[in-house]
Amino acid sequence: MPTPPIQLPDLPDAERTPLVEQLLALIEAMAETIHRQAETIQQLRDEIAVLKGEKPKPTFKPSGMEKQTDPNVTDGRDGDGDGESKGKRPGSAKRHKTQDLIIHEECPIPPRDVPAGARFKGYRDFVVQDLKIEPHNTRYRLEVWRTPDGEYLYGELPPALQDGHFGPGLRAYMLYQHHQCHVTQPLLREQLLEWGIDLSAGQIDALLSGHNEPFFAEKDRLLAVGLAVSSFISVDDSGARHQGRNGYVTQIGNDFFAWFSSTESKSRINFLQLLQAGTPVYRLNDEALAYWREQGLPQALCQNLMAHPTVEGVTTAAWEQQLDDWGLVTERHRRIATEGALVGGLFAKGLSHDLVIVSDGAGQFAILLHALCWVHAERLIHKLIPLDENHRQDQERVRDELWTLYADLKAYQRDPDPAAMDALRARFEALFTQKTSFATLNNTLKRLYTHQSELLLVLLRPDVPLHTNGSENDIRGFVKWRKVSGGTRSDLGRRCRDTFASLKKTCRKLGISFWDYLNDRIGQVGAIPPLPEIVRERAAAAEAVP
Repeated sequence: MPTPPIQLPDLPDAERTPLVEQLLALIEAMAETIHRQAETIQQLRDEIAVLKGEKPKPTFKPSGMEKQTDPNVTDGRDGDGDGESKGKRPGSAKRHKTQDLIIHEECPIPPRDVPAGARFKGYRDFVVQDLKIEPHNTRYRLEVWRTPDGEYLYGELPPALQDGHFGPGLRAYMLYQHHQCHVTQPLLREQLLEWGIDLSAGQIDALLSGHNEPFFAEKDRLLAVGLAVSSFISVDDSGARHQGRNGYVTQIGNDFFAWFSSTESKSRINFLQLLQAGTPVYRLNDEALAYWREQGLPQALCQNLMAHPTVEGVTTAAWEQQLDDWGLVTERHRRIATEGALVGGLFAKGLSHDLVIVSDGAGQFAILLHALCWVHAERLIHKLIPLDENHRQDQERVRDELWTLYADLKAYQRDPDPAAMDALRARFEALFTQKTSFATLNNTLKRLYTHQSELLLVLLRPDVPLHTNGSENDIRGFVKWRKVSGGTRSDLGRRCRDTFASLKKTCRKLGISFWDYLNDRIGQVGAIPPLPEIVRERAAAAEAVP
């Protein structure tokens, strides 16, 4: 049975003594706690329902701030406030749908009865799109020749067939179905068997996970190039079970690329190691020292660490041993020292000091030059539970003010005007320092106000997005795959999942057909350049546009 909402009486100002105000704030805090506990209970019920094969309760409805502050939407929050026609959706204009199709077969059809004296006047074309699905088995007869000196010469298979008895088209189709369409291996095998393709379960697994080294290498280069050519990255994470245990997947990307990596941790150390795009490098340099001081590491420890020679080429295990040798035993001190050394390693590898990290506010991402997502900030206010009419009105008014400010920040982003910066900052301060009758709302505004520099970074960097919608969209496919298959069992399977998720999303951002990409790589055609090089070219072209 759902918990009934708490409704506070509307007290007149004369009765709002300091003690009453404290009690009201306490009741609000208790109501918020009860609400969060109810959400947790509902989440557990949803998990039980899924295990029983039932459907969970629908999720919390989004506020719609991003959509309704789009410049193309002019009718307010509800989308139909002025009653005017919205017109056709983009791309719905009349077009010739078949004029650009490749015609594979021409089939002239004369009338049934052509009377004498009729004259031929041409054709009225009627184009039909169809799909041919059938097995295509080829017997390669490798010729055997014997030279006069007794040596035997053999014909050689094409390079694309060196992997075995299954052609590149079949393997590309299987990879596409599995990673693009989320078809599980048992269903994929059932489908292929019905089409006359003789494959065992083991062969299915081998074709999906074997001979993927070129894909692994291309995915690994993707992050290094993406970080090198980008002015910002957007990041997010989600759950990703592996071998029956909880794990996490981290997404890093922007408009040109997407990169995924699954690990057992979602700590800041893990994120810094991922950002290094390869073997972690630890450096005790000025950037490391600045990080230690920012995190409050005691000055004496900072001096002791900087007094040691520069750590070169150590592994993670060797670094941990080095900390033991230096006498760092406190868990917090070891963590901060490690994070700082990894930050130093990032800049030693050439990471730009101007690179902005945009996140939803998760602590592990709040490093270096950091920007916060406005959609997540508004969500904190949207999810508050008002206890009376005054609370509801205050919440609505604050949300209206926030939506208006957000729309103006988007307008500034499209057309930066330095003269407007002070006014936007003043509006931000007025919005997030106001006092309402809703104590929980006041605390939320106060907490958001402490992140002013991260929320208003767009004033200094209009190239940086105001939200992490791109990351959430990227990781949504990962969540869907998790719901379909549950998790991975082998390290190779997890690596394949991360790799093809990265390549698939990057192809989509670059406007490249993932199907064409798979056929190009597996068939060794070479018509599509390496994705990291395309990312580099697109980033350079975007930077050249004023």
